[in-house]
Amino acid sequence: MWIGSPLRGAFRLVTYLLVTLILVPIYLLALALRIRPIIRWMPVGYHRLVCTILGIKVRIHGRRSDVVPTLFVCNHVSYLDIEVLGGLIPGSFVAKAEVATWPFFSTLAKAQRTIFIERRSGKTSSSRDEMMSRLNTGDNLMLFPEGTSSDGTRVLPFRSALFGVAQLRRGDKPINVQPVAIAYTRLDGIPLGRYWRPLFAWFGDLDLVPHLWQMVCLGETEAVVTFFPSVDIDQLGDRKKLAEFCFRQVSSAVQAANGGRYELLPPPAKAA
Repeated sequence: MWIGSPLRGAFRLVTYLLVTLILVPIYLLALALRIRPIIRWMPVGYHRLVCTILGIKVRIHGRRSDVVPTLFVCNHVSYLDIEVLGGLIPGSFVAKAEVATWPFFSTLAKAQRTIFIERRSGKTSSSRDEMMSRLNTGDNLMLFPEGTSSDGTRVLPFRSALFGVAQLRRGDKPINVQPVAIAYTRLDGIPLGRYWRPLFAWFGDLDLVPHLWQMVCLGETEAVVTFFPSVDIDQLGDRKKLAEFCFRQVSSAVQAANGGRYELLPPPAKAA
């Protein structure tokens, strides 16, 4: 069943393209000139602006880590996660290798210095080495350890192999790891149930273009982002225990946000 306004969708897409075509060249120039403050913060401003264009209102619980570098580990629901999390966290994403082949979106991902990882076992070591190198130079990374997107109702198990980078030590200290949960909970103020959640969750065999068009035609969306206290591998013992601990926290937050039980989440922060 079709819902939403095609006029709204067309306006949003045109505005998004205009903003992107203006700002991305400026960012690429800053990248070429190695102007560090612009490289670090301009993507945050860009993603926040895109959220405004798309009608995404972000509700924040907990507090983002201000330790640099931090490995942020989050569940993955949709391509919208990039805009929501990118507007809150200065850093680069870790994405599956297929994203590097997508028209237009691959250009944006590469501009933000996204690390593309191969899920085949023979290729994981080089991806891990690149992630370690970036963390070691002080770059925050955002990782989706499910390895794919979910339906937004539940969180898929976290792949412990992707937590191998948490074994890196900078000096004598382990890498800071912060679990982050994201859930799309309301449309025009009305709670989303399991039936309507796929309007925002992009998973399985859903085609990107029809899904994207339907999404931009919708009204105002609420995304709930939960930041949990940071941990490290020394506290949990090994990467498997770290992955399981982060999974349990993120999964509980997604269930609580989907059910409107915000009292079970860390205290709310000021909305972005």
